[in-house]
Amino acid sequence: MRFLSTELPGVFVVEPEPRADDRGLFARTYCRDEFAAHGLCIDWVQCNVSFNTKAGTLRGMHWQSAPHEEVKLVRCTSGAALDVIADPRPDSPTYRKWIAVEITAENRRAVYIPGGLAHGFQTLADGTELFYQMSAFYVPDAARGARWDDPALGIAWPACAQRIIAPRDLSFPDLPI
Repeated sequence: MRFLSTELPGVFVVEPEPRADDRGLFARTYCRDEFAAHGLCIDWVQCNVSFNTKAGTLRGMHWQSAPHEEVKLVRCTSGAALDVIADPRPDSPTYRKWIAVEITAENRRAVYIPGGLAHGFQTLADGTELFYQMSAFYVPDAARGARWDDPALGIAWPACAQRIIAPRDLSFPDLPI
């Protein structure tokens, strides 16, 4: 596996190194020892799947507050998505900075997201499924969110014919100035 650092400290794109032959390919997508060698989480307590029927589905921006922060390892198992990570922590030097990574079933990339950062995605194809490995259990009272189109974030979401967003995500506030 290759661990590619990003502009947000602690966020990595994890690329498998497939070994191909006439049958197809084989690749590791997780290795406890390699993750530990990079100082990354190796204790996953929960796995989740997000299946999205239509292209243009947008989920986010979500995180859990302290002491319930969730480290996430997110990969696309079907379809394609633009995965977005933003820093909602006012005391951070990267406050309101964000990155976007295209993850697809074809490129097999994963995104490693440290606890405390906001996460969201927009599907780029019908039938897109994302698989999440989580370091902490979901705690409803710790759930937080920021508006997907917060002008201070300025996330460049892909244009689409119809964006599908849950009412809860539409009701999130902007990040504090």
